[in-house]
Amino acid sequence: MIHESSSISRCIYDVFYSFRGEDTRKNFTDHLYTALAQVEIHTFRDNERIERGKNIKDEIENAILYGSKIFIIVFSKDYASSTWCLDELLKILEHIKSSQHTILPIFYDVDPTQVKNQTGSYAEAFSKHEESCKFERDVVQKWRVALKQVANLGGMVLQDRYESHFIQDIVKQVQNKLYRTTLYVLPYLVGIDSFVRHINWWLEEEESNKVGIATICGIGGIGKTTIAKVVYNQNIQNFEGYSFLANVREASEECNRLVRLQRQLISDIIKGKAQKIYSVDDGINKIKKVVCCRKVLLVLDNVDDLEKVHKIIGTQVPFHIGSKIIITSRNRNLLIAPSISLLFDLESLCSYGDSCKVFEVRELSFNESLQLFNWYAFSQNSITESFIEYTRNIVKYCGGLPLALQVLGSSLFGKSMGMWKSALKKLEAIPDSKIQKILRVSYDSLQDDHDKNLFLDIACLFIGKDKDYTITILDGCDFYTTIGIENLIGRSLLIVNEDNKLMMHQLVRDMGLEIIHQESPNLGKRSRLWHRDALDVIRENIGSKTVKCLSIDLQELLEHKIRRTIAGLHFAKHSKNRFAMWNEADIKAEAFAKMRRLRLLQLDYGKT
Repeated sequence: MIHESSSISRCIYDVFYSFRGEDTRKNFTDHLYTALAQVEIHTFRDNERIERGKNIKDEIENAILYGSKIFIIVFSKDYASSTWCLDELLKILEHIKSSQHTILPIFYDVDPTQVKNQTGSYAEAFSKHEESCKFERDVVQKWRVALKQVANLGGMVLQDRYESHFIQDIVKQVQNKLYRTTLYVLPYLVGIDSFVRHINWWLEEEESNKVGIATICGIGGIGKTTIAKVVYNQNIQNFEGYSFLANVREASEECNRLVRLQRQLISDIIKGKAQKIYSVDDGINKIKKVVCCRKVLLVLDNVDDLEKVHKIIGTQVPFHIGSKIIITSRNRNLLIAPSISLLFDLESLCSYGDSCKVFEVRELSFNESLQLFNWYAFSQNSITESFIEYTRNIVKYCGGLPLALQVLGSSLFGKSMGMWKSALKKLEAIPDSKIQKILRVSYDSLQDDHDKNLFLDIACLFIGKDKDYTITILDGCDFYTTIGIENLIGRSLLIVNEDNKLMMHQLVRDMGLEIIHQESPNLGKRSRLWHRDALDVIRENIGSKTVKCLSIDLQELLEHKIRRTIAGLHFAKHSKNRFAMWNEADIKAEAFAKMRRLRLLQLDYGKT
């Protein structure tokens, strides 16, 4: 199945307002309606939004089916006495089964247990319905089930609070639900429906009131991150807080990015600016405070070692009941029993399910692969007869790997028959077990050296950087960066995310880095150097005129030196001390003397 856009984007109203008019129309619901209007939340209510002469029932049904993103249902003392309200509730519940829309129950002068169990005034109302000859027994039973289902969602309860404070809390809740940020996913998704349904069932039904953790695992490029994004987008409305941390494996390797991940996690969950985090340990303590009091959905993408999760959120984390953690990883055995016991505190462990869930992503079937490839190679799910043989051979060669299908399809888009034939011959000469070599075909298909060099610079030095910042820097290095970035995006080699950051699939980036590694076994004769390789070249003064770009993280170097010294040495017994180590981290000008063609130097926390 191909997914493109959600019906939620076609909604006319932000909120559909369901209530019993005689109970609350001229007081509570009117005050809430006004408060929503003051913050520009467009709300449907039947006494104002229906044009004169139109059928009221039809207009309300249209507002439910096509018009609203959130349904606010106000349960008041005599709500159950209105068969109109009860029928409206059935329509709402039927609609949300096939949509991403949200219900927000409001309990006004009534306890949720009264609604759930139909006691008190609700019992009286149902006695009258059952005594009446107007309604069949199965209809009355559907009303009962609907009330129980919505009451189980929780919602907001007035109790003995001031109505003005209660209304402001409702407005904040509606704003949070309306303005949550969903993650970008590729426009063509094939073969993931069943997989997504299984994960959604785990989130919604299986042990939904327990803390749970699951891995989405599989080889690189199989679609783990895409599936995690779809699941995240479809389920965040069921959690009080949620966060998606991308590419944890790489980020956790750089000490200065750990705090940034922690700050993002806290900011996502509280839906506001996080307090200043002074250290990784301080971030862990702050994370524990925000996750202990709310049901959260946390997705950690591209994790190769659970120790890196511990670095971000710590150990013995007091997750709130019902919280769920999803991790994408190439390692199927990432979550072993001892690791789980370290991650959760005792109370969370008591509410933890019987076992970890492992969702392993398999390769696409041949027909699914063909469908996905066609969308990228031809922008439609059909091909001309002359291309059928080449298409089937290329799809077979990709072995059901979505990323390879996407990249190769994009690289052949609009190409002649001769180019297709040549590309297929080249693929046949590359061992089918080498995924990076498959991805290299897309790099080789770039139209000129300009775009190839731009790709390598971005892969090595600018992933995660702001697009506009990157354009400014690389334009100064004689690149035509704007058009070059568009060319790379067109070849599925680069993505600009919702935060305007340059991102690359990990396998695509690995392919770019491997191209540099293969330039020479001698570090000093490679065109681009970063992290430890760059530091080794500087320290050993082995640079050459081949080096064009250099990126050094001095903070990481100092942290490494200090940890190594404390672990193996005593300062008193050696002539070196911390002051000396700071001096060793200085960048000396003579180290660059041989790098006559150096055009780009990145120093993070450096002294020059």
